Amino acid sequence: MFRSKASSLSKLIPLMFGQSNLAYKFFHPVIASHGLCCNRSVIYKQRYRMRQLSAGRRTISTGTKVMAEGELPAVLILDIGGTHGVLEDLAALLKKHFHLITMKEFLGNKEEVRKKIQSVFVFECRPTIDRELLESLPNLKVIANSGVGVDHLDLKMISSFGVKVTNTPHSVADPTADIGMALMLASARRLVEGCHIAVSPDTKYFAVDWLGVEVTRATLGIIGMGSIGYKVAQRARAFNMRILYHNRNQRRKEEEEAVGAHYCAKMEDLLQQSDFVMLVVNLTPETHKLIGKKELGLMKPTATLINISRGAVIDQDALVEALQNKVIRAAALDVTNPEPLPRDHPLLNLNNVIITPHIGTATVQAIRMMAEEAIANMLAVLNDQPIPSEVFPK
Repeated sequence: MFRSKASSLSKLIPLMFGQSNLAYKFFHPVIASHGLCCNRSVIYKQRYRMRQLSAGRRTISTGTKVMAEGELPAVLILDIGGTHGVLEDLAALLKKHFHLITMKEFLGNKEEVRKKIQSVFVFECRPTIDRELLESLPNLKVIANSGVGVDHLDLKMISSFGVKVTNTPHSVADPTADIGMALMLASARRLVEGCHIAVSPDTKYFAVDWLGVEVTRATLGIIGMGSIGYKVAQRARAFNMRILYHNRNQRRKEEEEAVGAHYCAKMEDLLQQSDFVMLVVNLTPETHKLIGKKELGLMKPTATLINISRGAVIDQDALVEALQNKVIRAAALDVTNPEPLPRDHPLLNLNNVIITPHIGTATVQAIRMMAEEAIANMLAVLNDQPIPSEVFPK
């Protein structure tokens, strides 16, 4: 099913001359493997359909507008470069398919440009999508989020404006699974502490009783067995780990057998048995503070909690207390709530916690592939094609 959608999408993305295109390979690997390359300008077609919308929604006029060849549709971004803007390499990639309008340009000349904007590219949760912005963009069709998590977007509100939301789930699984394994290994072997000892000017000798724990043959409990969780299980199997998982739905038997995973219908059973507990869930009302004082109390005193999902999945006050009182051995967090933590937050002063700055997808390859996947999503919407990664409000 996905391959049939990808076939139509492969016509939308012209390849850059002389180099491969990750998104193109992903969406249509058979064609890409034959080295086919399209250097033609894309003719962007925009179809408007009259439909009755409820109060608060916009009514789009009938008729068909076809842009001239070479004329690019406008996409709104926060900025290019700087502290919060789209990376310059990604901006260059976007410019191959879109006319970029920054928030500064938009706010400075709103009346002239607002009707041109049909897409918004959200990079690192920016720009902020609120009702005021949506009301000011009468021809907006799609908000393309770079990344899989969309908890920063009000999906119901956006949908009420007739705007689609997309994300990039296929680009994030491998790098996020990698960071989960990296955090587990670093915490188990106390790598951050060890580095400090090794480079400290005060170190005169290495203590013989400075010990970590082994990952090999330990029990890993994965909470959330989606694409990322499954990638973690694949990696963990290479360490001969015993793999438990808890998920809303049990995986197929052949999928479980492929990684040697065992399903725990109750999360409590997983917590009690695991040496390492890894959180790989989306942030939803149901998963907010999923791990609190009760859940931490069920874990082994020798266990480590690893979070590569969202900071709010853990009750951080309860985690601080558990780490201080040795209820659990350690924690390794790529995400916190908020990000970054206030500089006086107690988590920052504990030696049994590792915190990284939300770098699950922070690789050269992943960032580029997410941008390409977002581009494919936006072009699919604008050309009235099947959308590879649409996110629907619940």
